[in-house]
Amino acid sequence: MTNDPYAAEAARYDSMDYPRCGRWGLRLPRISLGLWQNFGGHHPLDRQRGIILAAFDMGITHFDLANNYGPPPGSAETNFGGIFARDLAPYRDEIIVSTKAGYYMHPGPYGEWGSRKYLLSSLDASLSRMGLDYVDVFYHHRPDPDTPIEESMMALDQAVRSGKALYAGISNYGPAETEEAARILAELGTPLLIHQFKYSMYERTPEDGLLDALDQVGAGSIVFSPLAQGMLTDRYLTGIPAGSRITHSQFLHEEQVTETYLARTSALNEIAAGRGQSLAQLALQWVLRGGRVTSALVGASSVAQLKANVAALDFPELTEAEIAAIEPHAVHGTYYA
Repeated sequence: MTNDPYAAEAARYDSMDYPRCGRWGLRLPRISLGLWQNFGGHHPLDRQRGIILAAFDMGITHFDLANNYGPPPGSAETNFGGIFARDLAPYRDEIIVSTKAGYYMHPGPYGEWGSRKYLLSSLDASLSRMGLDYVDVFYHHRPDPDTPIEESMMALDQAVRSGKALYAGISNYGPAETEEAARILAELGTPLLIHQFKYSMYERTPEDGLLDALDQVGAGSIVFSPLAQGMLTDRYLTGIPAGSRITHSQFLHEEQVTETYLARTSALNEIAAGRGQSLAQLALQWVLRGGRVTSALVGASSVAQLKANVAALDFPELTEAEIAAIEPHAVHGTYYA
């Protein structure tokens, strides 16, 4: 990545699809870039800049963050804000920036969960770190068992009415909680735009009512970890590479590479190979099948990896026969040791 002034690729919208988010007017790219990992203080800024600008050049208009993304917490927003100011500010009206609050951010009684105090102060801090006047989507990152859902939704409503966010979203809510959140927001006059949740061939909980709830309330959906944090790739089929994510991630462990995992993942890899694509590309197409998911979030440690993921959209949609062939191997909990 050079230091030359950035100019976006003129043909960036030619090959990306932008479905509407539920029944609302906002359109999201089928593939969005998540800054959960690889964009904190321990990763080279030139590499981060290269990935973010390459994403925009490929038609990825949506960049997903949260207050605690790093490490350290807040550093992903700070890094993104610097890159945005340097390169992307002229394109602000073409870019969707989302952030969240709900998980642990700082010590004390106002540093996590779902109080109005925490959510709104967190949004102000996120805007300051990114140097933005507003975010496009502000999420409550997880439900709070000790705070009435009304209070958390009132905070989202206030964020939108203040102009600091354009849309309200929720993340990691169950089906009943989603319906209740949507009902409260509708009464307040700030509709629920979107729900962000974990979904993959090996994480199928959303099929137990959540997708139906979103259809019912008319909200869009965006999934994180569609590749099961790299477990739905061929990375571990012949051993565990030195330095791979599973050797140092707090979310993955080498014990998860079981015989059952290897058998199912190998079978899925063979199906992908029969389509002339990688397992990662097959996994992305699978979560996007049928049009019930608006967008899939991918992370990336390199431009090449991002390009390979986006190339999943170039393959024919999965047929009913292919979906049926995948089904016996796409078992919930496969990578949970």
